[in-house]
Amino acid sequence: MRQVATLRDALRRRGHAPPLVIAHRGAAALAPENSLAALEAGVAAGADLVEFDVSPGLLVAHSPEEAGPAPLALDDALAFLARHDVGLHVDVKERGYEAEVLDALRRHDLLARAVISTAWAGTARAFAQLEPALPRAIGYPRDRYGASGLPWPQPVTLAGAALLRAVTPLRVPPLLRWARADVLSLHHTLCSAAAVAVAHRRGAPVLGWTANDAAAVRRLAAAGVDAIVSDDPAMARAALAGA
Repeated sequence: MRQVATLRDALRRRGHAPPLVIAHRGAAALAPENSLAALEAGVAAGADLVEFDVSPGLLVAHSPEEAGPAPLALDDALAFLARHDVGLHVDVKERGYEAEVLDALRRHDLLARAVISTAWAGTARAFAQLEPALPRAIGYPRDRYGASGLPWPQPVTLAGAALLRAVTPLRVPPLLRWARADVLSLHHTLCSAAAVAVAHRRGAPVLGWTANDAAAVRRLAAAGVDAIVSDDPAMARAALAGA
């Protein structure tokens, strides 16, 4: 992780510094997502932050149904990451267990190295009330049913993304305000220089997710995002180095 006073400072790029690289679900291109092996792969790849999901029951999984027979517990994930010089991007998948997530981060002395993200405005507001100093990212759009992963025909996907991208800058201010969020997490297809500029004027860094090819990584960097989330953090670092 880059040596900075706080993670909040790290997320706000200075000058022409490249975006931070966030390893998605550990490093999902290199090991089973949200597993200890994936967290290890994200650290080994040199990611600035390692992202992972936390579902009800404090399981490191996208949902309890996807946790498998031997899911990774949040405490075990935090114990591993506490031993490494890396930031934590904790994506809270549902509502109602915000205090338990904070208690776990405190037990491992990791609050200063963490940013919380969620697609639920109510969850972001709960974190704002419980721990105001903790950076809070609101995710957009909320892909509750995994639609972004469906194999839709590319023209349909691109047309829909272009339409939504055009209106995203207008949605940024109310989204941040309603969620009491101070970080914006945007799907990579919705990231534009205009949307980033609107967020930055409100003091909110922008995370672009999930960029899994070099062209997408370079496009996000050109748009001015502060961090890039990728299943393949080594690829993202290499793309930024060659940009």
